Amino acid sequence: MTDSAGTTLLLGQTLSFTGNPFESSIQDAVHHETRGAVLLRDGHVAAVDQADTLRALHPLARVVDYGNGLIMAGFVDAHVHYPQTAMIASWGKRLIDWLNSYTFPEEARFSSKAYASEIANRYLDLTRSHGTTTMVSFCTIHPASVDAFFEAAQARGQRVVAGKTCMDRNAPDDLRDTAQRAYDESQHLLNTWHGVDRLSYAITPRFSPTSSPEQLEALGALWRENPDCLMQTHLSEQTDEIEWVKGLYPEARDYLDTYEMYGLLGARGLYGHAIHLTDRERARLREMGAGLVHCPTSNTFIGSGLFDMAGLMAEGHRVGLATDTGGGSSFSMLRTMAAAYEVGQLRHTPLHAAQLLWLATQGSARALHMDDRIGNLAPGMEADLVVLDLASTEAIAQRATRAEDIWESVFPTIMMGDDRAVRAVWINGKAG
Repeated sequence: MTDSAGTTLLLGQTLSFTGNPFESSIQDAVHHETRGAVLLRDGHVAAVDQADTLRALHPLARVVDYGNGLIMAGFVDAHVHYPQTAMIASWGKRLIDWLNSYTFPEEARFSSKAYASEIANRYLDLTRSHGTTTMVSFCTIHPASVDAFFEAAQARGQRVVAGKTCMDRNAPDDLRDTAQRAYDESQHLLNTWHGVDRLSYAITPRFSPTSSPEQLEALGALWRENPDCLMQTHLSEQTDEIEWVKGLYPEARDYLDTYEMYGLLGARGLYGHAIHLTDRERARLREMGAGLVHCPTSNTFIGSGLFDMAGLMAEGHRVGLATDTGGGSSFSMLRTMAAAYEVGQLRHTPLHAAQLLWLATQGSARALHMDDRIGNLAPGMEADLVVLDLASTEAIAQRATRAEDIWESVFPTIMMGDDRAVRAVWINGKAG
């Protein structure tokens, strides 16, 4: 076979998912090669196999040898707020106080396109250094904040999802729009960016308390007109938030109903947090095939509660994993996986390392309805990859030397790893 000049062969350990480790045995759900190879061509994964096999088939390919580095799909962060980058790790309060004290004052600064661009580029640089290749981000009410984020991602050839955050009540005057403005500006941004290169638009009501029924109805109409778009919002994050929603929407059966009755419940909906769900809410979300997003570092940092991963997965829900920057206290999906493990322990349902890696890649991609393109190391997938050093620090290395299989080898990196564990990141077939 003749290789083009753009063909690259990556060597190292490889990890691919052949199934869902929540639904089948780990052995059946994961394929690991100790000395594997990944062939990249035209921004896609062309082949994954043993190193000797692919080297023999593609002798002219450019070779990048990562030794014992673990090559796998790049991390997919299913719920973030890039405008909160500069205020991450602000001293924690309850959700509503935290929004008023930190979030809203910072988001007001995004009326400046220059500031929005500065933070968007900083955010994408930080997350890339931690191995994240795709994320779904809330922007602010300012259209310029959406333009800035998409422009920065487009320049990197990166697959991202984002949308203008819509709020017309219970927010500062300079962060409120109206039902009509929310519809008009969202529609314009959608028409400008959705489907351009690797960019996708998400219709984005922040959450029911900051949107009037009229605004939710307008955004529900926009979603019906653009059903291929994702819709992202928040759901049942804290108990006092739920009580607030009950007072604002007395006619609603529950929190989810505030979205459902305005056309904002669907299979392409992403519902962040989803901690304190009623039986009806769980049943309806499962029936609709909606995506739930677990944000463990945020949930513990702000004291929200413990997500029922085991129960929801057993019911057949789509579940993704997210940092929830900046309510979450880290840009790292490794730290997020560690927090998800800790939450599982507190619920007496610990997660296996394979399940954690699946959630951070395939699980999140599946929630985004993009698992046919990203989130796995397999032929035909887009070449968004991370290479992990499983001995990146002395503490991790000394533990990994005792490992008897790949899972004992990778688990210390999940629990103790940071950006030092990220040896390389490939986005759209290009290393950066």
